[in-house]
Amino acid sequence: MKNILGREIPDFIEGYGKVTHYNGYLANKMGTIKKDFNFKSINPYDNKLYTDISKLMDVLPLKDGMTLSFHHHLRNGDYVLNFIMKEIAQRGYKNITIVASSIFPCHKPIVEYIEKGIITQIYAGYISGPVAQAISEGKLQKPAIMHTHGGRARLMETGEVKVDIAFVAAPTSDEYGNINGVEGKSACGALGYAHSDVENAHLVVAITDNLVSFPNPIIEINQTLIDYVLVVEAIGDPKGIVSGTTQITKNPIGLKVADLTAKFIEQSGYLKDGVSFQTGAGGISLAVAAEVKSLMKNKNIVGSFAAGGITGYIVDMYKEGLFKALFDVQCFDLEAIKSAKENPNHIKMSASMYANCNNKGAVVNKLDIVILGATEIDTAFNVNVTTGSDGIIMGGSGGHSDTAAGSKLCIIVSQLVNARISVLKEKITTITTPGETVDVLVTERGIAINPLREDLIEKFKNSNLPIRTIEELKEIAEKMTGKEKPIEFEEKIVAIVQYRDGSVVDVVKQIKK
Repeated sequence: MKNILGREIPDFIEGYGKVTHYNGYLANKMGTIKKDFNFKSINPYDNKLYTDISKLMDVLPLKDGMTLSFHHHLRNGDYVLNFIMKEIAQRGYKNITIVASSIFPCHKPIVEYIEKGIITQIYAGYISGPVAQAISEGKLQKPAIMHTHGGRARLMETGEVKVDIAFVAAPTSDEYGNINGVEGKSACGALGYAHSDVENAHLVVAITDNLVSFPNPIIEINQTLIDYVLVVEAIGDPKGIVSGTTQITKNPIGLKVADLTAKFIEQSGYLKDGVSFQTGAGGISLAVAAEVKSLMKNKNIVGSFAAGGITGYIVDMYKEGLFKALFDVQCFDLEAIKSAKENPNHIKMSASMYANCNNKGAVVNKLDIVILGATEIDTAFNVNVTTGSDGIIMGGSGGHSDTAAGSKLCIIVSQLVNARISVLKEKITTITTPGETVDVLVTERGIAINPLREDLIEKFKNSNLPIRTIEELKEIAEKMTGKEKPIEFEEKIVAIVQYRDGSVVDVVKQIKK
């Protein structure tokens, strides 16, 4: 059947179960019930600390069909997922479900375990690299579940996903499991995605390469949530954890998009004292932040907070007094990690606090402006950041759908045409974020306002900015690129795209070889 977004999605999907169809971004107003939490008593003579992974594995309740979770703050430098799964595979366990907040190219070794049926299902907010390719080719036995960052917290808190053992990369820990992410050779900053794991898994193992004496003076996650501490030589490669300095784009087209975006924000009325703001770590997004920074300084505007995955550029805006606080769920570079350790108003938050639609108020609900990207967008403003132009999985929502729904002004920034491929499609390959939560598309050829935002259309009717309909932008793009051939897929569903409330917005089918 077709959902309200016009996507063909069955009522039941093998390996997933009964489908709750997406019915609007505010459809779920009932809230939810958090599952019970089970504590294991530790007496004064119990030892949590292990230095041998084999000995630790001997005491863990390992079994076929278990569910294991991992967080992604070590990003493309993560070692933990690979070496834990290597040990699990060597012990002969199979039919494992992996709940990883994100999966990166560094996780290529687990493709072998997918092919052998050792790993049969994956939950993730973002998947790229060889694992994404393997899923797109239909190698995973059950469909991957692609959720939002807030959706992952909801899945765990409700018990829809029951994690048997959480393996938590801990850049610094003491022997009792007081951990932080801001110190040590593998420092990654805030540990926002790990909170759901430690609060909801049956057992929790903190894995560290920087053991400090008890008590660890900086604690983000405390000892009452940790069952075991494993000390290893390295939990990650610092070169893959951070990129050093995230760069503003130098591409003239990208800079033009950023300039138009800043002018739109300035005229929108949202840029005023107390403004809250989020942008990504991409080159165009950072260029927008640079323009907004200049406007705020010229107009003596002081914002309330900036949020999301924090970059050094946003830290600089905070240090210059342009924002009173930062809400941080993950750090993207070295300056953000340093700030998370040193600045008291650099507030580390859990993914649930950040973006879960089923708690008593997520930070995304307080956002005024969010700047997001797009792989594809259609004339109903539905956005794809899950699959590429070839139909292969290359990303996922992360916080995209969460922030689009929560913010007052959601702006998509993109080149209209890149490498002779138009960002605007009649029908996008995969819906990640529903168009009803997207307000504006800014490209180098013009700005389109969602017809649902009649207030913005009225405000900009006499603007000197190049305001166009999204259909006009699509026509311009097609004159440059011509009509694109549709991608061919098999019938097998390889991934389910969940909205933040757990309803299904779309499915990804196996690519034709």
